[in-house]
Amino acid sequence: MIFFYFLSQKAVAFNNPIYLSIALHHKISYRLKLPFTIALKDWDPEKQRPVNIYSKKHKELNILLNRIKIHLAEYLQDKPGISSKEISEEIKKICSEKTTAYPEGSFLFMMSSYLEAKKESLCLSTYRRYVVFLRMMEKFEGFIGRNIITEEVDSTLIRQFYTFGKMEEYTESTLNRTAEFIKTILNFAERQGIITQVRQLEIPKLKTVRRILVLDEKEIVKIRKTAVPTELKRAKDWLLISCYTGQRISDFMRFNTGQLIKIDHKPCISFIQQKTGKEIILPLHPEVLKIMKKYGGTFPQAIEKAVYNVQIKEVALLAGINEPVKMRKRKGFRGKETCAEKWENISSHIGRRSFASNFYGKIPTPLLMQATGHSTEQMFLNYINPIHHSRIVSLAEYFDRLYNERAGS
Repeated sequence: MIFFYFLSQKAVAFNNPIYLSIALHHKISYRLKLPFTIALKDWDPEKQRPVNIYSKKHKELNILLNRIKIHLAEYLQDKPGISSKEISEEIKKICSEKTTAYPEGSFLFMMSSYLEAKKESLCLSTYRRYVVFLRMMEKFEGFIGRNIITEEVDSTLIRQFYTFGKMEEYTESTLNRTAEFIKTILNFAERQGIITQVRQLEIPKLKTVRRILVLDEKEIVKIRKTAVPTELKRAKDWLLISCYTGQRISDFMRFNTGQLIKIDHKPCISFIQQKTGKEIILPLHPEVLKIMKKYGGTFPQAIEKAVYNVQIKEVALLAGINEPVKMRKRKGFRGKETCAEKWENISSHIGRRSFASNFYGKIPTPLLMQATGHSTEQMFLNYINPIHHSRIVSLAEYFDRLYNERAGS
């Protein structure tokens, strides 16, 4: 059974109806006009769908096109004498459905059941990420043209998913995270008494190049010593505070004197992390205390996140943080690798990464994890810049010293 979406050869600039061709076998085929229209420039004839399936305008259309294909593939089984009119009526019925009902026993049904079961216990950002994985699997079903049954998820299907992901230009890290989530769902299904192939599942080992943007200690000193206009002073101070506390903007931007405590005469701040719900007691770095002294023993006034992200770029530019770096940046609806000056890529999370990277190896990792709130060392290590220039320089200095010692002997 072959499905093919297309526009008429006489298509005009706007309001072109979308057609569906269905070939059951060499003797039976159908050509149906669907109840959708689209501009010629918005249609991708090769992928048989809207060019931008993430725009608000065409997202729902693409979901419907996938749903029609999957539903008809099952509906037309063992219906050799069905008429075009009957198929059109079935398509109208599909389009009239207000909500998506996943077939019981399907993998998407199991995913949605898991999300419903975990909705209250997951933090909002994690829940939203899992919903993204579910939407990706919906697109994958559209790609293969059928519903996936939970018991049939095996290594072959996973390889097919990776093929689909590469065609769609998803990053390898996104594919890896989604594959791990698939394993999570299969384990959830087993707890429901469903036998799965999770123990035999082979996840492709893709090498991902981690590019983590951090400010090293020399750059932080440059920022501290840089004079900035009055309107940027608070952003500069918050950036320094974030580099010496290692917290997310949702936490450090809420710091206040009511959270200050002393333990053995050492000034600390006690707070609950908004994302994790963990209680953190953090000793305040001397540089943080210096900044607070400027504000009469308190913290700078909070800055709205969008404004802060713009202003810290300006601060970094003034400080001469202009080393060329390669990073993935969103262009259209996909991340693309670009090369730009470092200050252009700075955002609110750089302080947390810089804290982890700069103190790693100097302070015991369990103490750093206690400060950042990471549950596992693996999660913490994701924040460490694998290319640490100061360590590379130190290694080079060791080489030079050992060589000179040998040469002099």
